Formats: sequence, structure tokens, C-alpha cells
Amino acid sequence: DPMLTRADRLVGFVLGAVGDLPDIFTEVEVNFFLLRRLLGVKTEGDGKQAKVQKLQKGEVLMVNIGSTSTGGRVIAVKNDAAKLALTSPVCTQEREKIALSRRVDKHWRLIGWGQIRKGVKIELKDQQ
Repeated sequence: DPMLTRADRLVGFVLGAVGDLPDIFTEVEVNFFLLRRLLGVKTEGDGKQAKVQKLQKGEVLMVNIGSTSTGGRVIAVKNDAAKLALTSPVCTQEREKIALSRRVDKHWRLIGWGQIRKGVKIELKDQQ
């Protein structure tokens, strides 16, 4: 229906036959790698690029999974692994690549990437 696709309203949504789609996650555990420096951001004093800080518990990040962008609150961090509570459910699969962005000076900046290890899934009822 053209009305639903107007203004890219379906970007990030997954359409498919019942039972053939990947699982829907509300929380994900990820292995991540942070960049050493922020892209496009200079520090005030010497003009060098700002360093990327470690993930903090309770911090809100933007998580890009495929074409879907959603918020993710950091629940726990340990070494290169983190648990994220997603602000909206995401239809994806384990081992999917993700991008992590942090709010810096009112702009979202890429800070790293990762891969989904596992997560909390929503169980769907049959609609038949």
C-alpha cells in the first residue's frame, strides 16, 4: 500500500511469511569493539580528535542493526561484552553486525561496532 510506504515509514521494518522471519529481540548481548578516536570531533585545546570513552552502565546509545535504528540502554558491561535493553523491539538474528553511536555535542557519532551474541526474545502467538 503506497500510504504505508510514504515518507519512508516502513524503513527498518521486516516483512515476511509467518514462521520464516528471524526472532524479535528486546534485549541483546553483544561483543563490541570501540574506535580509538571519535570521527569528525576535535578537542578544543590542541585540535586533536577526541578519544572514545568506555561504555557506562545506564548510558543510552543508538544501535543500528541492518536498516533499523533504535535506542539501547547499557545494562551491563564487562571487557568487550555489553548487555543492551532496546527501546523498541528489533527483528534480527544472532551473529548479526551492529553499529554503536553516542550523542556528542547534540550529534550522534559512531563510536564502535559489534556482533549480537544472544538476547531476550519475544514469543509471538499464532494469529490464525
